[in-house]
Amino acid sequence: MSIRLGDIAPNFKAHTTQGDFDFHQWIGDAWAVLFSHPKDFTPVCTTELGRVARLREEFAKRNTKVLGLSIDTLGEHKAWTPDIEAFAGAKVDYPIAADSDLVVAKLYDMLPAAAQEGKRTAADNATVRSVFVIGPDKKVKASLVYPMSVGRNFDEILRLIDGLQLNAQQNLATPANWSPGEEAIIPASVSEEDARRLYPQGYRSFKPYLRFVQPAGGRRG
Repeated sequence: MSIRLGDIAPNFKAHTTQGDFDFHQWIGDAWAVLFSHPKDFTPVCTTELGRVARLREEFAKRNTKVLGLSIDTLGEHKAWTPDIEAFAGAKVDYPIAADSDLVVAKLYDMLPAAAQEGKRTAADNATVRSVFVIGPDKKVKASLVYPMSVGRNFDEILRLIDGLQLNAQQNLATPANWSPGEEAIIPASVSEEDARRLYPQGYRSFKPYLRFVQPAGGRRG
């Protein structure tokens, strides 16, 4: 099935390097990132998993849990982990789920339902290169798909989470190239009367439909 923004993220039983759990229960009241890989011991994926390990504190600041997933077994994940840690210079302290039976890849529409288990190459699983950002309400807030040849930018994914959390907390949108601390956009659905009430500190209007305001401070998450 196709996964659209706003859909409830499909639930599944995860068999991971940190034990088995129910995906939705594991998320709890946090945000979550599910990011997938076509195969273990692949070069681009090794750098990506390592980058996430180095960003552990940044995800924690945002009340965000991370779950990696790869089309291989738990045994292969555990054998691969020392390589990732050696490259990153950081411990992989987030779970990596096994999906050698392709259940999650099919559930999240990363592989066609007709895909078969067995000896599969990374090229066979080339479309298992997705990122799903999921909110505490278990709804999909964002999704990205990358080719195997291009490493994912997890600093951008953190910025994406910042924007999503700003919208959830303050009902603000973000302009192109926005970074935390910069002005945000008042949605066009907010009337001028409501904007004056909601933003007594003032805001600037470029056009009636394009208004900028400094977000209120406060903790992410």
